[in-house]
Amino acid sequence: VNFAYGKDSFELKNINLTFKKNSLNAFVGASGCGKSTVSNLLMGFWDTDEGQILINGKDIKEYSQENISMLIGSVGQEVILFDLSIFENIAIGKLNATKEEVIEAAKKARCHDFIMNLEKGYETILGKGVYLSGGEKQRIAVARAILKDAPVLILDEATSYADAENEYLMQKALSELVKNKTVIMIAHRLGTIKNAHQILVVSDGNIVEKGTHESLIEANGVYNRMFDVFDKANVWKMNKERGLA
Repeated sequence: VNFAYGKDSFELKNINLTFKKNSLNAFVGASGCGKSTVSNLLMGFWDTDEGQILINGKDIKEYSQENISMLIGSVGQEVILFDLSIFENIAIGKLNATKEEVIEAAKKARCHDFIMNLEKGYETILGKGVYLSGGEKQRIAVARAILKDAPVLILDEATSYADAENEYLMQKALSELVKNKTVIMIAHRLGTIKNAHQILVVSDGNIVEKGTHESLIEANGVYNRMFDVFDKANVWKMNKERGLA
């Protein structure tokens, strides 16, 4: 696949990838390298300039947007919530969902407790003096995706706005969400992808490396340098929290 926003420069160049059923795949790279563009193409929001995207051997252009929406769920860094009740915001993932199904999804997403602490619980209307933190919004989005239960899941830096406590809860929620799914993760925090079946390193619109965490560390290339920086930053952070830095 090739894709360009304008006429002169390609955002993605010669991308040739396969995502196996029930696998965890992660894209890593600097901001603006093209990671999120991949997810927008997979969701059918944009068309490729050259090449094909196939789902189960069928060109994505042969699917309706409704079909794609049934096949692919997503949790992004920018969560869209509507001026509706929390129940309705979660049930958007499955419009005929029962109250029991919504509550079960919220429990798996680790957001049931904070919802019940609101004065009107699941009937709380968002946008009318009720404001949620970034981490709480993202857990609502995870509940929506759990309820939808699509076979393919795209996570676009889904813990980006979470503080330490919310990130812990998000990781617990995501572990519920990714079971028996083909997961494509746009990753910012490298510690979340060490167990990925396939890590794809993107630079300037190209896939420059791919493999498992272990094989990429052994290759001593771009990913190894990224992880070394990530590792040192984490050590510094822990030392600071202990008063040692």
